[in-house]
Amino acid sequence: MSSFRDLRIVDNFYQTSAFFPMPTVLVGTLAEDGSTSLGSYSLVQPYYVAGKDYYAMLLCARNSSNTAQHLLRNGKCSLNFIPDKKKYFREAVRLGFPGDKPEEKMKDCIFTLEDGLMAAEHPGELFPKVVAESYQVFECTWMRELDGAQDDKPGCLDGYDPPYHDFNGITSRYGTHFILRIDKILMKEKYYYAIINGVRAKDFPPVPVDYGYRDSKNFWYTRFRRPHAEPLPMRETSIESVRYAADRIDDVIKFTDDACATLVKVPRIFLHTVLKGCVAWARENNVTLITAEHMKIINDKRAKEKEKKNK
Repeated sequence: MSSFRDLRIVDNFYQTSAFFPMPTVLVGTLAEDGSTSLGSYSLVQPYYVAGKDYYAMLLCARNSSNTAQHLLRNGKCSLNFIPDKKKYFREAVRLGFPGDKPEEKMKDCIFTLEDGLMAAEHPGELFPKVVAESYQVFECTWMRELDGAQDDKPGCLDGYDPPYHDFNGITSRYGTHFILRIDKILMKEKYYYAIINGVRAKDFPPVPVDYGYRDSKNFWYTRFRRPHAEPLPMRETSIESVRYAADRIDDVIKFTDDACATLVKVPRIFLHTVLKGCVAWARENNVTLITAEHMKIINDKRAKEKEKKNK
């Protein structure tokens, strides 16, 4: 006999039929007058994380919301991740209340708005401002051409008629999904250097997590606590396994045993990609036998590229 009960699945199941941990994000969009409007969302998650020409987030929203209507019109937004403070979460709950016009809810907003990096790089364009109190911000552009959503327009506040898209744009009578290309990741200096130099427990930002579930009176979330580090299992690949893969990656460029030994800690699923990167470097530098010294040069080059990309 099962130890679980069968709970009925209803609309907004993540709030009404489950306890679902989610982030607390303020989505900044451009109102019709060009001002920045903030809306609170938790249905925000990574979407394209590797292997594409760009990285992307997925935002789910009511298509009649200010946020959805603004995105349908302008296509630009800022995803502002606010730190754990009771007054911030209280304000996020207020900003998430449906029905208020942008000018009404932004009139007494406690958050500070400032220009992001996109505004500085593109002075002739208008972008949503970012929340200065955030520990990180993603500046994004809606990829409206995906799933044929380029013709979706704002204006239908009582629901959209079919046909609907499968995964981007207007996806149901009352729903939208936005695939948002990440143009910039803005990080406060403290956390920027933590990522660059190696994160310790004390370096994590105080991240609030809301539980999705809410009743008729309250919206529930949990306060931040110091994170706990659980060491990863160290499963080294044998030199013979690396050698087997390395010998088959290219018919000209080869690896010494010492070079293979530097790759034994690379997870097997990523080994082929790493080897291809090494071969590409070797071709650029007219190297046909990659040694341990070459691997150090390659790793140093990757570290510098990563640091440059995160600046």
